[in-house]
Amino acid sequence: MSGASRLMRAVRVTEFGDPSVLRLRADVAIPQPGSRQVLIRVHACGVNPVETYIRAGTYARKPPLPYTPGTDVAGVVETVGEGVTAIKAGDRVFTTATESGGYAEFAVAADRCVHKLPEALHLSQGAAIGVPYFTAYRALVHKAHAKAGETVLIHGASGGVGVAACQLSRALGLKVLGTAGTPEGLKLVLSNGAHMAFNHREEGYTDRILEATQGGGIDVIVEMLSNINLSADLQMLALGGRVAIVGCRGSVEINPRDTMAKESSIVGVALFFATPEENEECAALLYAGMEAGWLRPVVGSQYPLAEAAQAHHDIIECAGAAGKTVLLV
Repeated sequence: MSGASRLMRAVRVTEFGDPSVLRLRADVAIPQPGSRQVLIRVHACGVNPVETYIRAGTYARKPPLPYTPGTDVAGVVETVGEGVTAIKAGDRVFTTATESGGYAEFAVAADRCVHKLPEALHLSQGAAIGVPYFTAYRALVHKAHAKAGETVLIHGASGGVGVAACQLSRALGLKVLGTAGTPEGLKLVLSNGAHMAFNHREEGYTDRILEATQGGGIDVIVEMLSNINLSADLQMLALGGRVAIVGCRGSVEINPRDTMAKESSIVGVALFFATPEENEECAALLYAGMEAGWLRPVVGSQYPLAEAAQAHHDIIECAGAAGKTVLLV
């Protein structure tokens, strides 16, 4: 790169706080790939709710300051470091993690976290794959041990992870029920693999979900807002049912007797703890889904890089999710 090209635009966080701490800078050095690393020219980067918790300083893990947020980039490989063989300059790729942060014009990622993006998917869709689909697979398969023929409820099914969980569940042979909070969200859920959809803003919706199971209950619940829904989830489960907790924004009170009555389980899901072998397994299934055509990331709201703060505000405060929030670089 020429001397004039060694700086890039990137969003930087120098203190934890509200969305206003996300500041776009134009004087950030372009990172260089080390051994087994890849430098990507970023075209789009997904925004995940967990990034708002990290930015606020309320998440269990805090990055050292200053930092650039973002894990789910999609773009074109600029250069590769020593030892990289599966990826080359010019490849269209998406990532499941970055070393340098994704809210930027360039990002460095470990080669094991970089995957080729099929031509059938555009780059903004590529930015909607990483955390949503790998989290959904981890919740359904590695943590809840969902099996074909079981009934799954995706509680909050119209967002990035929710849509991914619907598509995966349908491909895995499950009966798929989903919830959303808007008419648009309900249509989205039904068009992405759910057999039935329910408005979680309507009174009595959990009764209607149980009716849909003929009173047998739900085998697996993928829960996006456990601080609101967990107590009701436990009452909807079938004998031996499992709740996989993907999202939480506070504390909740439950009655442990509800778990005893069904011998049910509550399990947390954190993609951070996935092993390389688990990620390889997930990637293999996702590639099969891309080839078969059932893996179709849904991009929702799109923002320019300069509006990252607005994106962080909206992903938490919006009336109802409708696909994956993406920054365009």
